[in-house]
Parts: sequence; C-alpha cells; structure tokens
Amino acid sequence: MLAAPPPVSLLDRLRSLFGRRRAVDAESRERVMRVFRARYAHFKDLLDSNAELARILADMDEKIAGCTLFGATWLRSQATRAVFHAMRMVTGLNAISNDAYPALPGVVERINAEITGLLESRPQATVDAYALPFAEINGDMVDWVGGKCANLGELTSRVGVPVPRGFAITTRAYYAFMEHDGLMGEIRKRLREVDPQDPESVLDVAEDIQDLFAAATVPPDVVDALRAACDAAFGPPGPDEADGTEGGGAPLRLAVRSSALSEDSHVSFAGQYLSVLNVSRDGVVDAWKRVVASLFMPQAIVYRLHQGITLDASAMAVACMEMVDSVAAGVLFTRHPVDLLSDSMVINAAWGLGAAVVDGEMEPDTWLFSREEAPHPVSRHIVCKAHRLAPGDDGRLREEDVPEPQRDAPCLTDAQAAELARIGMRVEAHYGVPQDVEWALDPAGRLLLLQARPLTTTPRGDARTTPLMEGYPLLLHGGEPACPGVGCGPVLQPRDAEELALFPEGGILVAMHSSPSYVLVMQRAQAIVAEAGSITGHMASLAREFGVPTIVNAPGAMAALPVGTLVTVDAFSCRVYEGRVEELLPLREERAVCLRDTPIHNLLKQVAALVSPLNLHDPKSDDFTPAACRTLHDVMRFVHELSYAHMFRLSDTVSDAGAVAVEMKAPVPLDLHVIDLGGGLTGVDGPYAWPEQVVSAPFRALLDGMLDPAVHQRGPRPVDMSGFLSVMSRHMIEPPTMHGQRFGDRSYALVSDKYLNFSSRVGYHYGVLDAYCGQTMNKNYITFQFKGGAADETRKNRRVRCIGIILESIGFQVEVRGDMVTARFQKFAAPQIAERLVQLGRLLIVTRQLDMLMVDEAAVQRFAENFLNGHYH
Repeated sequence: MLAAPPPVSLLDRLRSLFGRRRAVDAESRERVMRVFRARYAHFKDLLDSNAELARILADMDEKIAGCTLFGATWLRSQATRAVFHAMRMVTGLNAISNDAYPALPGVVERINAEITGLLESRPQATVDAYALPFAEINGDMVDWVGGKCANLGELTSRVGVPVPRGFAITTRAYYAFMEHDGLMGEIRKRLREVDPQDPESVLDVAEDIQDLFAAATVPPDVVDALRAACDAAFGPPGPDEADGTEGGGAPLRLAVRSSALSEDSHVSFAGQYLSVLNVSRDGVVDAWKRVVASLFMPQAIVYRLHQGITLDASAMAVACMEMVDSVAAGVLFTRHPVDLLSDSMVINAAWGLGAAVVDGEMEPDTWLFSREEAPHPVSRHIVCKAHRLAPGDDGRLREEDVPEPQRDAPCLTDAQAAELARIGMRVEAHYGVPQDVEWALDPAGRLLLLQARPLTTTPRGDARTTPLMEGYPLLLHGGEPACPGVGCGPVLQPRDAEELALFPEGGILVAMHSSPSYVLVMQRAQAIVAEAGSITGHMASLAREFGVPTIVNAPGAMAALPVGTLVTVDAFSCRVYEGRVEELLPLREERAVCLRDTPIHNLLKQVAALVSPLNLHDPKSDDFTPAACRTLHDVMRFVHELSYAHMFRLSDTVSDAGAVAVEMKAPVPLDLHVIDLGGGLTGVDGPYAWPEQVVSAPFRALLDGMLDPAVHQRGPRPVDMSGFLSVMSRHMIEPPTMHGQRFGDRSYALVSDKYLNFSSRVGYHYGVLDAYCGQTMNKNYITFQFKGGAADETRKNRRVRCIGIILESIGFQVEVRGDMVTARFQKFAAPQIAERLVQLGRLLIVTRQLDMLMVDEAAVQRFAENFLNGHYH
C-alpha cells in the first residue's frame, strides 16, 4: 500500500492556486490589455476630435453671421483643423471596427482637395508681362494691375483726361517675388501670430515681416523687366544719367505708388500702403520692393482684417509714374463726403506736392462747385499756406517755406478750379459713382490726374445739428466734421506707435495731425479730434468707413483736451464738452464689425459649404453611408454614430477578458467583473475590488444607483402566478443561450476615469451601456440597450416599452423594437450625465423580474410612474 501523501495545508493550496493563476494572468494580460487599451485610445481620440470639430463648426457659424472679426489666417487654420479632426475620427473608427469603412479616408481627402482649391485660388492673370505701359491698360485689367493702375489706364485710354507718363508693375511680378526663396510661406507663418484685438501683436508681427523683406532678394528676371519698362516709358538713360538726369537734361524723378488688388475699389485703403516719391531710375526696384512690403505695415494688416480682405485678394501691383513738379496739388470729391444733402463738389488744394493735403498735415484752400455740366463756384475759402512739400535731393520729401506773396494767394485760379470741376464730372459720369480724385498742377499750367477711386461718404445720411448743451463746460468748439456722430470717453494723446498699440477700448484719440495710421485703433476709439486735417484727407475717409465720430482742423485741441479728461465729443456740431453729456449719448451709434458680403466673408461661406451642412440625418436610412458624405459634418455624423455601435461590442471582442478583470465585491445581484483601462480604479492589489475603490466618474454613478438601498427588495417580491409560469415555461422551452441571452454569465465593466462600457447579464436580460462623463459637454453621452427576457413576446414587449417610458421621461432619445429598447442621452454637462447613470443603475436592478409583473397594459404605465416617483417596489 502506498503511503498517503503528506497533507497539504489550505494556505499551501491557495498559494499554489493563485501562483499559477498569476502566471497565466501575467502571460495573457499584456496581449489582452493591449487590445482593450488600443481600441479605447482610438475611441478617445475620436471623441476628442468630435468635440473639437463641433467647436469649429460653431465658430464658423458665428463668423458667417458677419459680426465677428476674422481674417484669412483664421479661415485657413480652422479649415486645416477641421480636415485634421475629421480624418482623425475616420482613423479612429476604422481602428475600432477592424477597417470596416475603407472608403471614408478618400471622402475626407476629396473634401480637403476642394477646400484647398478655394483657399489657394487667386485671380488668374492673362498676361505674362511683369510690366505694362498705361496706354495698354484699361479698367478690365484690375486683377493683374490693381485698381489704381487700371483707373489710370482707363482715364488715359477711355476718358481722355491727362495723366503722367508711366507703367504698371503687374501682380505677376509680385507673385514671382513672393514665391522666390519661400518668402510668402514665411510671411504666412508670422501672420498666424496676429490677434486682431491686440494692436501690440500686430506691431510685433509687422516688424518681423519687414525684417524678412529687408533680407529678401528680387528675382533677376523681374529686375531686368523693370529696367526695360523704365526705358520704354521714359526713354533710355542718357550718358549723364548716373547723376540722375534724363538724357543729360532735367533729373528724372518717379513716383512708385501702391496699386494692390482691392485698393481703390469698394474700400479705399486710403493711406494704408506706401507711395515712394522722388525715386531715381536706378531706385525703382528698391522702391517697388518697399511698396510691396507695405502690404504688411501694421495699419494695413488691421485694415484688411476689418474690411474682410484676404491677403490673396490684395496682391500688390504698383504704379511707376513720372513725378509731376507740382506747383499745386490736392484732392477733388465729386460729392460732399459728409454733408450728403449738399449738391456740391469739394476741391482742396495746397502749394507743392499733394501729400500734405491727403495726409491732413496742412489746412488747404477749399472750393465748393455746383454739380452741373458747366460747374460754377458756390464758395471759396482761402487760407494762409506758409509751408509746402517738395522733393528733396536725398530722395525724400522736405518741407519748405512758401514765399510771402504766395502764402495768402489761392493755389488755383477760378478758371483752373472750374476746369478741374469739369474733369471731375467727366470722370464721375464715366464710372457712374461719385469719385475721390487726386490731382496736380504742373509748371506749364496743365492739370494732371494722379488717381481716381470711388468716394467714401459718411454712413450717416442726415444733416443733423445739435444745440449747445447748457450746464456742461465747453472745452473746444470749431473744426470740421469728417465723420459726424457722438463719442464719450477719456482723452488720450498717443505720441508714437508703441503708445498707439496700447490705446484702450473706448478712448478719445486727440492728435496734432490727422494720420491714416490711426486705423490701427479706429475700432477701439470712441472719437477722434485732430488739430490739422481735412474732410478730404485719408484719415477722414477711413473714419467714415469705420464710422468713428471725427473732428479735423480743430486748432488748440491738444491743449484744450488734457490726457485723462473724460469728455463728450459732438462731431455733428464740432463741440467737445467736459464729462458725460447724457443728452447727447443717445446719438451714439453702435459700431459692430460687419464683414457680410466682403471677400473674406464670401470665401468663408464657400469653405463652410464643404464643412458645415449636414445631409446625413437618419442612421436607419439606406443613404447613411460613406458615399453619401458630402461635407465634413456628414463624416463627423457618420463616424460618431457608428463608433457607438462598435464600442457597444467592446467587451465581447476578447474572449480572455477574465484574464485581466478583477471581481467587484458589491452587494448587487450579478457577477460583476471590472477591467481598468487606466484611471478607473485605485488601490487595487489582487483579484478583487470594492465599490470605494472606483474612481471612474460614469461607473461610480452607475454603482451609486445599483447600490441604492431603496431598489433592493427586502423580502419576497409579490409575483403574479401567471407571470411566473410564463417566464418558467419559456425558460424550459428555450435554452438560456437562445438569441444571445446568457443566463448567469459574467457582467463586465471596462472603465477609465471618464469612460464606461458596461455589459450586464441580470437574470434573463442582457443590457449594454456605453458612457463618457467628463468636463467637455460635447464629448459626453450615454448609450443604453436592453433586450432579452424569458417571458412570452407580449410581456417582453411590455417590459421594454415600460423601460422606454422611464428613459424618455428623463431626457433620453428612445427607440423600441420588439423586445429591445435603445436609448441615447448626449451632449450634456457631467452632473446631468451622472444623474442619468444613477437612474440607469436603479433601473438595472429593479428590472430583474419585470417580465413577471407585466400582466396587462396598465402595468406598463403604472410601473413607469412608480419608478419615476421613487417607488421601486
């Protein structure tokens, strides 16, 4: 007889058992957890991108309203992000579905190609030349010579009015330069840093871009073309032109002026781009480069943003024209720019070059002329003009004294002023709209037009006058209303660009001279008051475009309005009061951003048409397919919907789930095991976990409901005998695995800190719950499906309809089919998600024997009402 083996202690047996189990677990855990965690990671990426894409759609919808400032950089960025997140969602769905949707990436790529085509579109030049003489240009060529050059060519070839000799440097030259050595790419990178609401960021970016231009080289073929164009327009250089003379005679001096696309069109760009005057023949290339660089001066960047003009719609053509040795120069408005009830034209004139007039640095002579075929003078106001601008020897402008006899004399004779008015009427008749014309008078007495563009008038059509406000100290009275209106705020007198960048919202800008650079803060300023300037100057035009109440030509303003003083500016009657004048404040007008129907707004609408519309509405439709996705929103909807179905089946995809699960020790009537995907449990060391170790937000809420003492039956539940017999007979007829129902199987919860996938087998019922509960509302959801049962079909249908009534009453979208109820609750805040999960936890417990209670139709509504009222038994 063999000796009996030595007894093995219970402790040894447990050690042996758990030692072997740990070895098996360690061997399989890595493989199994890799599957679970990879799918969950892809699903989490999918949810992240779904939330980001939803934010992008909302942002685009807001911008489409046209009341929020944005530029091409924002549009490019949002479109790129939208495509990225759509593709990330597609990648995630294919990862969790074993590549069930291979056509989806191609759908996103096709939409991306269409968006890219829109964003990279630019006017297609039909000329190959880098330069064209004015005589070969007309108004139809604006897309490659810009508004100023097109108008100069039109005035020459079709209107027949005199303009200086010259040529246009086309946008083809611009693109050749900007694409040379990757200059445009570097500029776009810098522009991403611009915050439209922060002038300081604009100054920093503009400075960086100017440094790029300083280091950039012009392609040699462009240099050769510009030199050849100079020879063709002005004749070849003479033997002595090294000293700046033409053919040994008078010096050849040129004006190199901006003619960007969109300039001198429906928006003025008044004074925003550079004009380089007094340029020698050899200096044309460098001057052209400086004008191109002026696209990125701070005020130009801000102006384009506020006017909704994309950079691609602002390609810089340039006018290179002979400088007029101006005896006098100025501006002609063929309608009064402020008093719209006036039927007069306005002529401003000063001695020397006209820059002093358009920049508002000197008060000009002013004529009003009637608007007739033969205009006659209505009034004439001649001022003392002690200084004038003239070209300097160093290529810059200089201010010089006007001889005494000329100071008080008019710059134009009455006959010259009348001739200019007649020319203005011809130009307006040709274009069909009021015109803003710059002109010059040469030594021979010829009137030459330097440019013509549509006139910007005040947005207020009423010639409103206001009475003197008694009881308020009047600090200033006088000047001209460049833009009528009322503003109230503290006075600021910025001395340089840095102080201008810090200009606060709601301030009153007071300055010695008007300046188009003030466009940088026009959206912030309540009003502008300038000691010098005119209603025909660049700043006045910009103030009218922005709707900023503005007074110009107001001597003594700097001293009368100290910094920090709270004032009310009445730009109707040109008065400034100390303090808040409550009676005037109702006349203030809101100056909201309005980008509707601007080029950038129209481009946004085109891009948004490929991003935002939703064509896939019904997941049960035969058209709910990848092929039917026409927009990124369609892709988003398709992926989001299908991802739930695939994550529903997460716990059934790995047969070795037990190898990585821990058993939940909780007083609930199911065999519950938990798989921690990361951050769902804490302090677990061994094969078991307890409810207090659950830190997963959605699982914690579900357990709170399942553990609610009120839902647990104390003593036997009263059961209708016919219901009991129905359940038992059905159970005897059908095996427990029939139709996927598994009696007594384990229930699995896959959890992370914010995620829960819960498959429960409670009695004869099978439920799947998938939920996300975090701080991002757009990611949060609950999807719940409940089916099965061991009663007859009538009772099972009553049961799911009862559950459907309960879920619908607490906000779920519910669908009942046969013996299955499907419900979804999504895009709510975490507390609301958690509250519904608590209710679902209660519901899972109390529905264990619900089949037996569904004895008649009345039981359906009765049980639902009891549950919702907290009566669970």
